[in-house]
This record gives sequence, structure tokens and C-alpha cells, in this order.
Amino acid sequence: MTDETNKTDEFARKKLTEWVNEPTLLDLKSELTEAYPDHQHYTLKIDAWLDNLNVTGAAKPKKIKGHSSIQPKLIRKQSEWRCAALVEPFLSTEDLFNLEPVAAGDKKSAIQNSLIINNQFNTKINKTKFIDDYIHAAVNEGTFIARVGWDYADEEVETEIPVFELFPVEDPQAMQQEQELHALMFESPDDYNQLPEDIRQAHDVFMQTGIPHVANQAGTRIETETKVLVNKPTVVVCDYKDVIIDPTAKGDPDKAEFIIYRFETSKSELEKSGIEYVNLNNIITETASPLSTADTDVSPQPSFSFKDEPRKKLEAYEYWGYYDIHGTGSTVPIVVTWVGETLIRMEENPFPDQKLPFVIRQYLPVKNSLYGEPDGALLEEHQKITGAVTRGMIDIMGRSANGQIGMRIDALDVTNKRRFENGKDYEFNPTVDPRTAIINHTYPEIPQSAQFMLNMQNAEAEALTGVKAFSQGITGTSLGSTATGIRSALDATAKRDLILLRRIADGIIQIGRKIISMNAEFLSEVEIVRITNSEFVEIRRDDLAGNFDIKLSISTAEADNEKAQELSFMLQTVGPNTDPEMTYMIMADIARLRKMPELAKKLDNYQPTPDPLQQKKAELEIALLEAQVFNEQAKGQENSVDVGLKEAKTVTEQAKARQLGSTADMQDLDFLRKESGQDQEQEIEKKEYDRQAALDLKAADKMLAEDTAETSAI
Repeated sequence: MTDETNKTDEFARKKLTEWVNEPTLLDLKSELTEAYPDHQHYTLKIDAWLDNLNVTGAAKPKKIKGHSSIQPKLIRKQSEWRCAALVEPFLSTEDLFNLEPVAAGDKKSAIQNSLIINNQFNTKINKTKFIDDYIHAAVNEGTFIARVGWDYADEEVETEIPVFELFPVEDPQAMQQEQELHALMFESPDDYNQLPEDIRQAHDVFMQTGIPHVANQAGTRIETETKVLVNKPTVVVCDYKDVIIDPTAKGDPDKAEFIIYRFETSKSELEKSGIEYVNLNNIITETASPLSTADTDVSPQPSFSFKDEPRKKLEAYEYWGYYDIHGTGSTVPIVVTWVGETLIRMEENPFPDQKLPFVIRQYLPVKNSLYGEPDGALLEEHQKITGAVTRGMIDIMGRSANGQIGMRIDALDVTNKRRFENGKDYEFNPTVDPRTAIINHTYPEIPQSAQFMLNMQNAEAEALTGVKAFSQGITGTSLGSTATGIRSALDATAKRDLILLRRIADGIIQIGRKIISMNAEFLSEVEIVRITNSEFVEIRRDDLAGNFDIKLSISTAEADNEKAQELSFMLQTVGPNTDPEMTYMIMADIARLRKMPELAKKLDNYQPTPDPLQQKKAELEIALLEAQVFNEQAKGQENSVDVGLKEAKTVTEQAKARQLGSTADMQDLDFLRKESGQDQEQEIEKKEYDRQAALDLKAADKMLAEDTAETSAI
């Protein structure tokens, strides 16, 4: 055993962590070896589908001398039309993700996350390339596999920072300014942070001491700080050959206990990756080169290779899975990377969702399988039949003597034959009929059955996939002869596209969930996101936590067109007399469906400028109505006063009526008394009473006089 081998075994046995039950390289490679046959079974299937797509390998007809070897790319034709229809819904909208809060308290978090993730897909991730790779992998290979990660890079830079001296200030205006700054700091932190450094430092001292200060620059100092160069999520569409999945998952990627990702790298790339790899100096590049691998499904390697050690290509394996590292019987998500026979990374899963960083989705699902099927699996036989018929048609024409002229030997003599060949008049042998002696060869007629067979195969292919590939040219009659038939065909195609879009969109949503969880952990404290050309918003990492649903702003052109037509009909139904706000709201929705986001935004924010004449007319109408109301109110008050007066008059008239009644009663009573003699009797009684009273008075006086006389005598 050589010293180099002993050194390799020593590093292979050396522990990289403090785990009680650390997995060995042999354990991980054994899982790779056991999962490899199942992985190879599916890769061979996908290889065959891609051969049929590109007419390569076994799908390419063999060369036969004198016969055509052409093979029409029926599967490729269907694929191109399918991919265009599936890519457009994702790229036709600027904001791909739409986040809705689960609870009322998550509304702000949903808005912030929606801004940051849409900005990342528009500026940090090549969205066009990603969607193209995603759709083409799903349509052509039947399975989409994406690896979600995080890219971070920084550097240490020296920065010149000003140094300030602070002096107290006794000025009422300074106190007022500090109070205004204090209010600004709480009401608008973003505006406060944009103030000059000297003002903010002086205000910090004011908050500590309560005394206004002024800051004067006294010099500068050099400080070393970390400058973030790259801090963004990454999404890579993986090659199906480079991802080995746990075969026990049974069609559910979330149940996979491990996924092994194979990738090419170099020592230089590993050192610059931002991940703390170890044992890089112990890698033996000769045994870790992709050219030395024993796997048969590795992509063909270029003949060029770097000679220097840092740039030599290495084949690395990244193990993502669950392992009982603590010996408690409970598995923990881990990641292990090795190159050749050297372990260079072993740690717990660094991603916050604690799941495997892969998203796997199927194009046409297969039960109990992680891998789906492409359209090519349905069209393989039809492409072969189309190729065989086409080659037969070409052979019929290609093997004919088209354009050649055959002539009987005795039809012309030497002189006239020369004149015939030069295009001049000639004389022929009178014993030979030139119509039968000279034969002009032309292409033979192709049987109608051959064209019928081609049309039948194209029609069957379009029926299987639901894609109208316009095999007979792009014309209106390609879809049907009536508007109803065309609408039915488009509706059926739209439904087929929608079910495929839902499967593909589910993968994008899962990618979005992983990126959102990473944003809450790995983003900088503050991120500035551009909303419009002149509007920016500051997003803080602490505001990203929350629960929300993720939806994609996608739809097919047919579905959008149908919705736009319904809204247009609704707009016509409500008429011009409806509320203008409702009209603009419907028009904004129509603009969004017609892929005119700028117009939709203008309609949402549009405030119509009133016509001065109409505005003045409205003001006068309002003034007239107010005057009429005031007049009616005055009349009401006047009527209320008249009611009181009339009530008083009523009381007076009632009193007069009672007085007149009483007078009439007295007159009637006097009349009755006079008529009955009662007055005379009363008069006689009165006189008798007066006489009797006079007599009594005289008698009293007489008696009083007698008593007085008697008293005097005594």
C-alpha cells in the first residue's frame, strides 16, 4: 500500500464534526450505489425520449445506399408549439408571485415578501432563462428537477469614516429642531436614516443628555468593514443525469430520505463558493476527474482540460438527506459533500425550512414514480410511421430519372441528333414515330394513400397532445370551418394547457416558498426594492416573517381573452350612466387581461379632471336647491307662527261666543221674569223688607231712648 493511499484512508477516517454517529464516506457511497440502478433505469428512458425528439442515436434511421434516411421531427414540432404556449403565461406578467396573508396580522409581511421575491426574479435571477429551461425540461424529458440555493460573497474593504466633535448649544430653535428630528425618527425612519451623519450623531447625544449639540468634523479614521458583493437566491434546472433520488419515495419527493447531486467544480470554485469546505488540499485530482468516473450516464466531456491544479475539473457529490447523527433514533437533515475519496463538507442542513433543497415535478404523472413522461412518449410510434411514409415518398421521386430523355438508336442520324441536342430544327427517320421514339422522363405520381397516412398521423398526434401544430400550414381553416367548432377546439386546448400549467405552477410555488424562507434568514438587514422608475421602498428582514398563501399571476391567453370579453360585455351592460369609478375599475381589469400593465395602473390611479362649465353648473344647481330648501323652511316657520295666532284668535272667538251666549241667556231670563210677574213680586218683597226694616229701626231707637232716660233718672 502506497503512502498516498494511506494518506487518503487517514483523511477518510478522520471525523469532521462532533456528532456521535457521523456517517462515513463508505455509508454514503453505498446508498449511492444501491440507488444507482433505479436512477439509470429512468435515465435510459429519458435518453430514448430525447433521441426521438432530436432524431439522434437509435431514433436516427440507418443509411442505406440509394434510399432516403430522412426522419421528420414530429415530436420536436409538437414540443416547440407546446413550450411556447406554456412559457408565455409565466413571462407575460412582471410580478410572477402574488402573496395573500393567512391572518390580518400577516398583511404587511405578505406585501413585503411579494415585493422582495418579485424583485429577485426580475433582477437577481434570469427569469427568462429559468422559465425556458424549466418548461423545456418538463415538456421534453417529462420531469423537472430544480435545485434551490443561496449565493453569498463579500469582501473586506477599508472605509474612511469622518470623526465629529460635539458641542452643546443654547438656542431655543435648536431645541425645536431636535424635537422635530425626534418625531421624524419615529414617524419616518427611512427619511431619518438619509440625513447627514453629523445631524444624526448630534441627535443621538441629545436623546441621551436632553441638551442640543452641534457636530463639527474633526478628522477621519480608517475602518475595515465587510462589503456584501452577492447575496441572492439561486435556482438551477438540474440535468436529470446528475440527480440520484431515493428510490423508496414511491412518487412523492417529500418522502425521499436522500437526494444526491453530482456536479462539476474545481478547487478554485470551491474556495470561492462562500461555503466552508475542508480538506481541499487533500483532493487527488487524478482520481476525482470527471473523465475517470465509472458512471455510464455522465454527459460527454469536452476534449479540452485545464492543466493547472486550481482549475482542473473535479466531480463532486453532494448528499442531502436525513441521518441519525446523534444516535437517538431520530433523523436530522444534513448535507455532506465529497470529491473522489475526500470528504470536504459535513454539516446540518443550513436552509431554514429544513427540507431537501430540490423541487421535483412531473409533466405527465406516472403512478408511484418520481419521474413523469413527456409528449414524446405518446408520439414515438407516430413519428416512426411518419418517417417511414416520408422516406417512401422521397424514394419514389428520388429514384426516378426525372428530366432525362430516352431516344431510339435509329430515330435520328448523327447530324440531326447534333441539331436536336443544340436546340435546332432537325429531321427524323420517317420510319420511326418520334412520339414513341423519344421519351421525356418525369417524377411519378405519389399515391394518395401516402398523403392520407401522413395526415392521419399528424391528426392523431395533435389529438394525443392537444397541440395544434398547423401541419397543413397556418390558416384559419386549420382550426375548423365554423366559429362554434373553432371555439370548441380552443376551449378543449385551453383546458389541456391549464392542467399542465397547474402542475408546472405548483413547482414554481414550491420554489417560491423555499426562497421566501431563505429571505427571512439570509437577506441583509435592509433591502431597497424599486417599485417604479422613481419610487423605491425599503424592506427590513424582520418584517418578512409571517404566514401567507402563494399564488402565481399566470393564465392562458384563451382564458384571459374570455374574461376580457365578459368584462367588456359587462361594461356595455351597465352603460354610460354608471359610477365612473366602477367603469375605470372594469377597464383596468380588461387592460391587465390584455397584458397592458401600464395602462391598468394609469386607470387605477386616474382621477378625471372636471369640466369647469359642468362644475359651475353643478354648483349653481346645488345653490338653487339650497335656496329652495331655505324658502320651504321659512314657509314652514311662517306657518308655525300663523298656527299660534290662529289658535289665539280661536280662543278669543270662543270667549266672545260664550259672552254672547251668556247675554242672550240673561235677556231670556229677564223676559221670563217680567212675563211671569216675578220681578213685580220681588219688588214688592223688597219694599216690604225695607218697610219692615224701617219699622224695626224706629222701634229700636225708641227702646234705646227709653233706656237712656231711665239711666239718667237714676
